Amino acid sequence: MQIHHEDKFKYIEEGEGPILMLLHGLFGALSNFAPLINHFKHTHTVVVPLLPLYELPVKECDLEHLSAFVHDFILHKNYQQVTLLGNSLGGHIGLRYVVDHPEKVAALVLTGSSGLFENAMGDTYPRRGDYEYIRQKTEFTFYDPKMATKELVDELFEVVNQRDKVIRVVAIAKSAIRNNMKDELVHIKVPTMLIWGKDDQITPPFVADEFHKYIVNSDLAFIDKCGHAPMMERPDEFNQILSQFFAKIALAK
Repeated sequence: MQIHHEDKFKYIEEGEGPILMLLHGLFGALSNFAPLINHFKHTHTVVVPLLPLYELPVKECDLEHLSAFVHDFILHKNYQQVTLLGNSLGGHIGLRYVVDHPEKVAALVLTGSSGLFENAMGDTYPRRGDYEYIRQKTEFTFYDPKMATKELVDELFEVVNQRDKVIRVVAIAKSAIRNNMKDELVHIKVPTMLIWGKDDQITPPFVADEFHKYIVNSDLAFIDKCGHAPMMERPDEFNQILSQFFAKIALAK
């Protein structure tokens, strides 16, 4: 897929129609969204901004500045009434954004989102230089460990072995922990779809139940035999649930 470069922004934009913006996680590759993009580009303009996780000044590595980056991008593109879909940290950024700029958001989709509780990489932070450890922690993301391909493990291994990137990852992760959204979820009024893996070990099912409890206008769907990245591990089920959600909100207009 072509990556566009405009001003400070790099992004993918495919298809035509209502804007569906995908927000990736802290270690999320754009390829994680490939099945979703290929499915919805026939009905939507699917946009994936590359979040500047490793380019921000260290003092700006937090949820607020990442949300501000998304806002700058939306203004730059002059998008109106965006549907935000975020996985993991991307969901957290989406939550922060819709609370700060509700007028810009038509709907919200969260999958394995942080914002209430996150088990992150497990009980410890990634150890540099330990490939086997990184492989195990990548497998921890999925229900099926075979999803942790060598390509994915290599990518994560590269990140945790670059000091500048690790410093920023730690800063953003700490900001996400500090930025608990529980008290702000009641302010979210846009239609919200929660799509969760029943076997998510990073943001377990009880996290989805909590989001569903506090976001008034929300629906919740679980996918069996699925971990932290449902759009990647169970793309057909994920896309079907999302299509049904879009049909529901279209009828409600």
